Amino acid sequence: MIGYAPFRQIKIRYSDTGHGRVLVLLHGFPETMEIWDEFSVKLARHFRIIAIDLPGHGETPPIGYQHSMELMAEAAKAVMDHLHLRRYVIVGHSMGGYVALAFAELFHDQVSGLCMFHSSPFSDSPEKKADRDKAIHLVKEDTRHYVNEIIPGLFAPEHRPVFKEDIRELKRIAQSISRQGIINALHGMKDRPKRDWVLQYADYPVLFILGKKDTVVPFQKALDQTAQVKQADVLVLEDSGHMGFIEEKNRCQDALLKFARKCFRQSP
Repeated sequence: MIGYAPFRQIKIRYSDTGHGRVLVLLHGFPETMEIWDEFSVKLARHFRIIAIDLPGHGETPPIGYQHSMELMAEAAKAVMDHLHLRRYVIVGHSMGGYVALAFAELFHDQVSGLCMFHSSPFSDSPEKKADRDKAIHLVKEDTRHYVNEIIPGLFAPEHRPVFKEDIRELKRIAQSISRQGIINALHGMKDRPKRDWVLQYADYPVLFILGKKDTVVPFQKALDQTAQVKQADVLVLEDSGHMGFIEEKNRCQDALLKFARKCFRQSP
């Protein structure tokens, strides 16, 4: 089922499949909720799955000129309130992980568990901020060329020929996002604060899914942070870059199912 939840002056698009306890899937950048379509089929046999088009992505329009992680978290909360859902496990891929951390800070009591799926709690380094500014300039000049260039680099080099159809589809999805939506997200990611403390003080389980060949979230730095989390589960994908839900789909699905069951056993 596809639905639309009111939020400020816009409507947030979401999908709602399956039954039972709830997993919330938050896409990364530049993605839409479509990235979860195939991946979530197996999950929906066991749980109710809510996937969301974050502001400026898919059919959810932009708001203003910058999408902070807090604003995106509030948009996700608007969907959950619209559906009268109170407790759930949140899964965030890349930028979606930044949004999930903002959500966990703002709405702690709603979180039964959190999955950092190729994501990080740290803010951008000065070098990364400069890269975001360059990206904004490139998007203003030629959005299509920008997204065509970045998508293949999200996969491990040896996987690019194997998953060429997936790469083509991800390019199509990214090209469907408006120039303003992409720019707003780049501004929001550049200015986000670090939230490692949210993970350190989490009183719910946290799953880290890490790709050893990830060039976006450096593997060793991501692995080191897991030691600071009281209830940490870690899945290391030996052959994956930044797109484990495609590159090693079955392992990621199985890990999420096991993790969600653990979270809901502990959750009231």
